[in-house]
Amino acid sequence: MSALEPRDAGTAAAVDPNTGTGSRADRPGDRKPAAPGSVLDPAHRALSIGIVSVVLLIAFEATAVGTAMPVAARELNGVSVYAFAFSAYFTTSLFGMVLAGQWSDRSGPLAPLASGISAFAAGLLLSGTAGAMWMFVLGRAVQGLGGGLVIVALYVVVSRAYDEHLRPAIMAAFAASWVVPSVVGPLASGTITEHLGWRWVFVGIPALVVLPLALALPAIRRTASGPADPEAPVAPWDRRRIRLALGISAGAGLLQYAGQELRWLSLLPAAAGAALLVPAVRGLLPRGTYRAARGLPSVVLLRGIAAGSFIAAESFVPLMLVTQRGLSPTLAGLSLAVGGLTWALGSWIQSRPWTEPYRERLVVLGMVLVALAIATAPSVLITAVPVWTVAVAWAFGCLGMGAVISSTSVLLLKLSAPEEAGTNSAALQISDGLSNVLLLASGGAAFAALGGGAVGHAVTSHTAATGSHPAAFAAVFLPMAGVAAAGAWVATRLHGEPGRPGGPKAS
Repeated sequence: MSALEPRDAGTAAAVDPNTGTGSRADRPGDRKPAAPGSVLDPAHRALSIGIVSVVLLIAFEATAVGTAMPVAARELNGVSVYAFAFSAYFTTSLFGMVLAGQWSDRSGPLAPLASGISAFAAGLLLSGTAGAMWMFVLGRAVQGLGGGLVIVALYVVVSRAYDEHLRPAIMAAFAASWVVPSVVGPLASGTITEHLGWRWVFVGIPALVVLPLALALPAIRRTASGPADPEAPVAPWDRRRIRLALGISAGAGLLQYAGQELRWLSLLPAAAGAALLVPAVRGLLPRGTYRAARGLPSVVLLRGIAAGSFIAAESFVPLMLVTQRGLSPTLAGLSLAVGGLTWALGSWIQSRPWTEPYRERLVVLGMVLVALAIATAPSVLITAVPVWTVAVAWAFGCLGMGAVISSTSVLLLKLSAPEEAGTNSAALQISDGLSNVLLLASGGAAFAALGGGAVGHAVTSHTAATGSHPAAFAAVFLPMAGVAAAGAWVATRLHGEPGRPGGPKAS
């Protein structure tokens, strides 16, 4: 696969990635010079509302289901395998991402998007009607497969249906779709779980699928269906990539299983997981990703660094506030609530036309904010530091994340040929998801090794822990701040080398 040279906003003139010269504007699937308009003009309105509704559905599910999950596991006598309800979703979503990338490049994003939404809804229904924990976990696995198909197909839709100058705006709309669910989702889920039962949280969400299907699919059929180049022969399925996708899913699952407990026997599944994961990652991500080669490889690497370091740190913020400063779980959660608004603000800023010439600088600044936020958070381990310091720091960190995550999506599509948007979008999502689990696993292991495991057993719902373990929390936050700081350097390498559009070819 090859990568295209970054293009200025408002034009789609491209350079041949192999020769560095010539125009591809006469090929089907390439963009014409951008015309004035917006994501809500008559030509895009139905499509924009439809695909943003899909993201809204995914966001609401992610925030609502997590609240109901502990009650479901307890009722199904599955607390001992509680973590698998999360890991099942993650491992199958990785496979779905790779599958959606090939599927979309071969025949367009319509079929994988429709299949993904259907599988997502079917998985929710399966979990919501489960009579045993193994059936609940199976439903989460089906749901994860659907989620992986959907997210990659949506990226291909954006690359096909929106001119380049409109893509930052639709990415900002995706980010904004998480704001309301992040606030309303847990509250609504908790109320439904308490008064109607946890099953209604799962079986009720599929009803929301009707609107996205009714709006998005007809619009996608008109604007983004079929292969990028209808005159080119349809490429066969790459069976090697399918095998690698299975390997990365199985490897990630084994690593998550090994990370459940710190025992010597856990080294066996960890070694098996690494043996599957390493060659799969090397084959599925662009060549040069792990040495931060300029262009597309650095974009993919940066997405993983940003997402993994931030999510791994954020996962421990509420626990730190509850156990070390005595906050209630509700107050600890509210300390991060403003982050949803600033995340959307960061994404909105990167969508403004005046930021386009400075996009790489904006990404560097965003990663600096993320690193500073993560490094500042553990300062509340010092009693003299007010607890609101975390809320302020996290607001700035989320502002940086909004700019970085949306910008990496925009840059990926700018660096991808139309017929490679699916495969490259899958690589971006794999980097995102895989870094989450690896950095969470490493952070969790460091936390447990320094006595953090005792924290959870010493906490009740409204009281602080009887013992203090500040070193355990510092062992999570400070390394993640270092990872984010390294991301600021990677952000300086998002442009291709002079004379080499987009940088190195993807493998």
